[in-house]
Amino acid sequence: MYFAALLARTEDGWEASDMELDDVESLSDLIDLARSAAVDDDTVVALIEQEDAWFGVIRVDGEEDPRYYVSNASAADRSSYGSMLTKELLGNDEEDDDLDELDLDGTEDGEDEPVAAFTDDGDDDADDGAGTGAEPLPAGPLGDPRLLDDLGVGHKELMSLDGDALSEIADSLGATEVLEAVR
Repeated sequence: MYFAALLARTEDGWEASDMELDDVESLSDLIDLARSAAVDDDTVVALIEQEDAWFGVIRVDGEEDPRYYVSNASAADRSSYGSMLTKELLGNDEEDDDLDELDLDGTEDGEDEPVAAFTDDGDDDADDGAGTGAEPLPAGPLGDPRLLDDLGVGHKELMSLDGDALSEIADSLGATEVLEAVR
């Protein structure tokens, strides 16, 4: 099961809206949805989680390129929406973003991917993926952990979050009440 919400910054604080994923078939759709929630091209933070397996943050600032963060790339890659993010972060530009053939109820199991260890200094120590042909994915964070630094969520804090991560992010942003209203 997925939970997704958009937090749009306004001059009066944050506004939250439930992000309806039924019409999202590609990462472009997700970005368009985030941009449509923006007030005066201000910052929009899209939050998505699959139970306690992983969470993702997408930051959109006007027409600038979006920035992404996934808490556990290996777990996210085994889910439909998470795989959109991991493919983008790994630079996989294949045109198979279409989710029509996937089961989008959040229960996709898939096969385990080879795991790469992630350290805070950005070094990846990949397992030998011999015979798999797949690029190793970290069992930890992937993306830009600094995407919320200027909004009050430091990169070390973001990388240490688990469990109720979206609530902790909203608390740091000062958006707890508006996020809980759409939960």
